[in-house]
Amino acid sequence: MKTQLKYISILTIASIVIASCTKEKKQDPFQISKQHIGLLTDSTMVKDLDIAFPNDSIVTSIKGDEFAGDNNDIEIYKEGKKSLILTPSQALDSTAVIESVLILNEKYKTDKNISTLSTFKDINDNYKISSINNLISTVVVTVNEINASFTIDKKELPANLRFDMTLNIEAVQIPDNAKIKYFIVHW
Repeated sequence: MKTQLKYISILTIASIVIASCTKEKKQDPFQISKQHIGLLTDSTMVKDLDIAFPNDSIVTSIKGDEFAGDNNDIEIYKEGKKSLILTPSQALDSTAVIESVLILNEKYKTDKNISTLSTFKDINDNYKISSINNLISTVVVTVNEINASFTIDKKELPANLRFDMTLNIEAVQIPDNAKIKYFIVHW
Protein backbone atom coordinates (compact mmCIF):
# COMPACT_ATOMS: atom_id res chain seq x y z
CA MET A 1 0.00 0.00 0.00
CA LYS A 2 2.83 2.39 0.90
CA THR A 3 4.54 1.75 -2.43
CA GLN A 4 1.31 2.48 -4.27
CA LEU A 5 0.96 5.77 -2.37
CA LYS A 6 4.56 6.66 -3.18
CA TYR A 7 3.97 5.79 -6.82
CA ILE A 8 0.74 7.85 -6.94
CA SER A 9 2.46 10.75 -5.15
CA ILE A 10 5.37 10.72 -7.59
CA LEU A 11 2.99 10.57 -10.57
CA THR A 12 0.92 13.43 -9.14
CA ILE A 13 3.96 15.62 -8.55
CA ALA A 14 5.34 14.81 -12.01
CA SER A 15 1.98 15.64 -13.58
CA ILE A 16 1.80 18.97 -11.74
CA VAL A 17 5.34 19.88 -12.80
CA ILE A 18 4.67 18.98 -16.42
CA ALA A 19 1.34 20.80 -16.45
CA SER A 20 2.84 23.92 -14.90
CA CYS A 21 5.57 24.10 -17.52
CA THR A 22 4.19 26.30 -20.23
CA LYS A 23 5.60 26.64 -23.68
CA GLU A 24 7.80 29.67 -23.99
CA LYS A 25 6.15 32.20 -26.27
CA LYS A 26 8.16 32.71 -29.44
CA GLN A 27 9.17 36.33 -29.98
CA ASP A 28 7.49 37.92 -33.00
CA PRO A 29 10.39 38.99 -35.27
CA PHE A 30 8.43 42.07 -36.38
CA GLN A 31 7.13 43.34 -33.02
CA ILE A 32 8.33 46.75 -31.84
CA SER A 33 8.28 47.82 -28.20
CA LYS A 34 10.19 50.32 -26.09
CA GLN A 35 13.15 47.97 -25.52
CA HIS A 36 13.13 45.61 -28.50
CA ILE A 37 12.44 45.14 -32.18
CA GLY A 38 11.94 41.44 -32.77
CA LEU A 39 15.00 39.74 -31.26
CA LEU A 40 17.02 42.98 -31.32
CA THR A 41 17.11 44.61 -27.90
CA ASP A 42 18.44 47.84 -26.50
CA SER A 43 21.47 45.89 -25.22
CA THR A 44 22.27 43.86 -28.36
CA MET A 45 25.87 44.33 -29.42
CA VAL A 46 26.96 44.66 -33.05
CA LYS A 47 28.77 41.31 -32.81
CA ASP A 48 25.45 39.61 -31.91
CA LEU A 49 23.40 40.85 -34.87
CA ASP A 50 23.59 37.41 -36.52
CA ILE A 51 21.62 36.05 -33.55
CA ALA A 52 18.96 38.78 -33.76
CA PHE A 53 18.63 38.44 -37.55
CA PRO A 54 19.46 34.79 -38.33
CA ASN A 55 17.63 34.66 -41.70
CA ASP A 56 18.43 38.14 -42.97
CA SER A 57 21.26 39.83 -44.84
CA ILE A 58 23.34 42.19 -42.70
CA VAL A 59 25.29 44.83 -44.61
CA THR A 60 27.94 46.82 -42.81
CA SER A 61 29.64 49.58 -44.75
CA ILE A 62 33.07 50.80 -43.72
CA LYS A 63 33.29 54.37 -44.88
CA GLY A 64 36.56 55.29 -43.22
CA ASP A 65 35.02 58.31 -41.50
CA GLU A 66 34.92 56.77 -38.02
CA PHE A 67 37.14 59.57 -36.68
CA ALA A 68 34.83 62.22 -38.13
CA GLY A 69 31.86 60.90 -36.16
CA ASP A 70 30.28 58.66 -38.82
CA ASN A 71 28.62 55.73 -37.06
CA ASN A 72 28.79 53.39 -40.07
CA ASP A 73 25.15 52.37 -40.21
CA ILE A 74 24.23 48.71 -40.58
CA GLU A 75 21.50 47.74 -43.04
CA ILE A 76 19.24 44.73 -42.54
CA TYR A 77 17.64 43.20 -45.63
CA LYS A 78 14.66 40.85 -45.42
CA GLU A 79 13.78 38.95 -48.58
CA GLY A 80 16.02 41.27 -50.61
CA LYS A 81 14.32 44.43 -49.36
CA LYS A 82 16.01 46.98 -47.08
CA SER A 83 14.01 46.75 -43.86
CA LEU A 84 16.01 48.37 -41.08
CA ILE A 85 18.97 50.70 -40.68
CA LEU A 86 20.78 50.28 -37.38
CA THR A 87 23.05 52.93 -35.91
CA PRO A 88 25.60 51.62 -33.42
CA SER A 89 26.69 53.75 -30.47
CA GLN A 90 30.32 53.53 -31.60
CA ALA A 91 31.77 53.18 -35.11
CA LEU A 92 33.75 50.03 -35.93
CA ASP A 93 33.29 48.54 -32.46
CA SER A 94 31.84 45.03 -32.33
CA THR A 95 30.91 45.50 -28.67
CA ALA A 96 28.94 48.69 -29.33
CA VAL A 97 25.19 48.52 -28.76
CA ILE A 98 22.60 49.75 -31.24
CA GLU A 99 21.40 53.24 -30.32
CA SER A 100 18.72 53.74 -32.97
CA VAL A 101 16.80 51.73 -35.55
CA LEU A 102 15.20 53.25 -38.63
CA ILE A 103 12.14 51.19 -39.63
CA LEU A 104 11.45 50.98 -43.38
CA ASN A 105 9.54 47.70 -43.70
CA GLU A 106 5.76 47.75 -43.18
CA LYS A 107 5.84 44.33 -41.49
CA TYR A 108 7.36 45.86 -38.35
CA LYS A 109 4.57 46.97 -35.99
CA THR A 110 4.31 48.41 -32.52
CA ASP A 111 2.23 46.75 -29.80
CA LYS A 112 -0.58 49.10 -30.90
CA ASN A 113 -0.28 48.03 -34.56
CA ILE A 114 1.51 51.15 -35.87
CA SER A 115 3.72 50.57 -38.92
CA THR A 116 5.00 52.50 -41.92
CA LEU A 117 1.55 51.91 -43.46
CA SER A 118 -0.10 53.85 -40.63
CA THR A 119 -1.32 57.44 -40.67
CA PHE A 120 -0.99 60.37 -38.30
CA LYS A 121 -4.48 59.56 -36.96
CA ASP A 122 -3.28 56.07 -35.99
CA ILE A 123 -0.39 57.57 -34.02
CA ASN A 124 -2.56 60.26 -32.43
CA ASP A 125 -5.29 57.76 -31.44
CA ASN A 126 -2.87 55.29 -29.86
CA TYR A 127 -0.10 57.34 -28.27
CA LYS A 128 0.45 60.61 -26.46
CA ILE A 129 2.45 62.84 -28.78
CA SER A 130 5.43 64.30 -26.92
CA SER A 131 6.54 66.82 -29.55
CA ILE A 132 6.29 67.84 -33.20
CA ASN A 133 9.36 69.22 -34.97
CA ASN A 134 9.11 71.24 -38.18
CA LEU A 135 12.09 70.43 -40.44
CA ILE A 136 12.95 71.41 -44.03
CA SER A 137 10.95 68.76 -45.89
CA THR A 138 9.47 66.68 -43.08
CA VAL A 139 7.64 66.87 -39.79
CA VAL A 140 8.88 64.60 -36.99
CA VAL A 141 6.30 63.41 -34.46
CA THR A 142 7.93 62.12 -31.26
CA VAL A 143 6.31 59.58 -28.93
CA ASN A 144 8.33 59.13 -25.73
CA GLU A 145 6.16 56.20 -24.61
CA ILE A 146 7.95 53.94 -27.11
CA ASN A 147 11.06 56.07 -27.74
CA ALA A 148 10.02 56.62 -31.36
CA SER A 149 10.06 59.45 -33.87
CA PHE A 150 7.66 59.21 -36.81
CA THR A 151 8.60 61.12 -39.96
CA ILE A 152 5.88 62.57 -42.18
CA ASP A 153 6.72 64.18 -45.52
CA LYS A 154 5.56 67.81 -45.71
CA LYS A 155 3.83 66.94 -49.00
CA GLU A 156 1.21 65.34 -46.74
CA LEU A 157 0.50 68.72 -45.07
CA PRO A 158 -1.64 71.64 -46.24
CA ALA A 159 0.26 74.06 -48.53
CA ASN A 160 0.41 76.81 -45.88
CA LEU A 161 2.49 74.54 -43.58
CA ARG A 162 5.00 73.20 -46.11
CA PHE A 163 7.49 76.00 -46.60
CA ASP A 164 7.87 77.97 -43.37
CA MET A 165 10.23 76.18 -40.98
CA THR A 166 9.58 78.76 -38.26
CA LEU A 167 5.96 77.67 -37.85
CA ASN A 168 5.05 75.82 -34.70
CA ILE A 169 3.04 72.91 -36.10
CA GLU A 170 0.38 71.50 -33.77
CA ALA A 171 -1.20 68.05 -33.93
CA VAL A 172 -4.58 69.51 -35.01
CA GLN A 173 -2.91 70.98 -38.13
CA ILE A 174 -1.65 67.62 -39.42
CA PRO A 175 -4.27 65.82 -41.54
CA ASP A 176 -5.50 62.51 -40.13
CA ASN A 177 -4.62 60.74 -43.39
CA ALA A 178 -0.98 61.99 -43.46
CA LYS A 179 1.14 58.89 -44.10
CA ILE A 180 4.25 57.87 -42.19
CA LYS A 181 7.35 57.93 -44.38
CA TYR A 182 9.43 55.96 -41.85
CA PHE A 183 10.09 55.95 -38.13
CA ILE A 184 13.01 55.60 -35.77
CA VAL A 185 13.20 53.86 -32.39
CA HIS A 186 15.87 55.40 -30.13
CA TRP A 187 17.60 53.60 -27.25
